[in-house]
Amino acid sequence: MTVEAPDDTRTRILRAALDLFAEHGYQRTSLRQIAERLRLTKAAILYHFPAKEHLLAALVEPLVADLEALLDAAEAGPAERARWTVLEGWVDTILGHRRPLGMLFHDIALVGRGDTYHRLMRIAMRANDLIAGPDAGRRERVRAVQAVAACSDPVVFFTDIPVEVLRADMLDGVRQLLGDPPEDLPTGDFGAATGGDAPRGRRRPGRPQAMGPEQVEAARRMYAEGRQSADEIAAALGVSRATVYRHLDPASRR
Repeated sequence: MTVEAPDDTRTRILRAALDLFAEHGYQRTSLRQIAERLRLTKAAILYHFPAKEHLLAALVEPLVADLEALLDAAEAGPAERARWTVLEGWVDTILGHRRPLGMLFHDIALVGRGDTYHRLMRIAMRANDLIAGPDAGRRERVRAVQAVAACSDPVVFFTDIPVEVLRADMLDGVRQLLGDPPEDLPTGDFGAATGGDAPRGRRRPGRPQAMGPEQVEAARRMYAEGRQSADEIAAALGVSRATVYRHLDPASRR
């Protein structure tokens, strides 16, 4: 006989709640519907979650906690790495929580309930400060806010795009807004910062910093076609993104 783990029912409730919230929206989903989906009583749901708002908070908690861990890691590391630690880590964290983020987007007013809203606001302000940098002026602070949006919003609007492709496009847009990180500046282990696996797609140390004539021609052709981002071209050619950009016609950079 298999004994059910103490938290297994709670996990099942959260999974069913996320499914139903995604299908019908938070407001139109009742605790009774969740109970019926799992063949439980409403009382069994209330035992784990005394109110429906507690379900929402529990679903959002992993995203919020991972963002807080990311910012803690960025603040603890070298100041010159903080901006790109936050930016790349933010993209990876948001992509890792793609589904609950989509649920929140459709019921965004709900985050105003309880402590979740205040935590998200503190996270946003910390991220903006780290991306803008010390002694930032108005323009730098505005662009920091824009960068956070660029690292978040596409995840909700482009749900049909594979993670690796969307990640490359999002970071490509942020780099065009803020400029490239220094070529010799290594990025941190963003997966470790949030307790997960290191994200794929980051530049590996030792990639060539120069391209032959045929590679240059191929890079320019691929970029002009508009079907691949600079990150994808760099991965295909085995060089860094900065190396690709050095060989592109400035007029072709979008």
